[in-house]
Amino acid sequence: MSRYGNSPIPMPSGVEVKKAGNKISVKGPKGQLELDVKDGIEVKVEEDKVLVTLDEKSHLPAAMHGLFRSLINNMVIGVTKGYEKRLLLIGVGYRAAVSGNQLDLQLGFSHPSFLEIPKAINVKVEKSTMILIEGIDKRAVGQFAASVRSLRPPEPYKGKGIRYENEFVRKKAGKAAKGK
Repeated sequence: MSRYGNSPIPMPSGVEVKKAGNKISVKGPKGQLELDVKDGIEVKVEEDKVLVTLDEKSHLPAAMHGLFRSLINNMVIGVTKGYEKRLLLIGVGYRAAVSGNQLDLQLGFSHPSFLEIPKAINVKVEKSTMILIEGIDKRAVGQFAASVRSLRPPEPYKGKGIRYENEFVRKKAGKAAKGK
């Protein structure tokens, strides 16, 4: 079993971690995030690190220890560096544009697709075929990128669709010609 939850979380300069009851608040140069911690998970804030421990008397599974350590670590990274996902639109006539708080996608359908951009996320369109999604919350950035990709996932025959920047799409062979 992994002991990942036992390793301390380093706090870079400019980051404040506060604990109030079962809420953990992380504040940094890019913003502030909050997390509700379950009973049985103890969080200790020291001057340059955060320690997460599991109460042995609680009935929580040991996996929760590592989960909450990772969630708090992702919050610290988010408020200092932030997270980003890049999506590529591959296909003739596929393009994207940001209008207000909506992402306008032309994906070969007879109608444009509009997606509401959450407030915690910044979306930029580069060259009308590359979408850059940025934010401080790792879950929100990944979820929005997945919802954009789900509109037209890459198909295996021509490779058309929306894919992540470094995603590899294995292509299938098409129908073979009938031999005589």
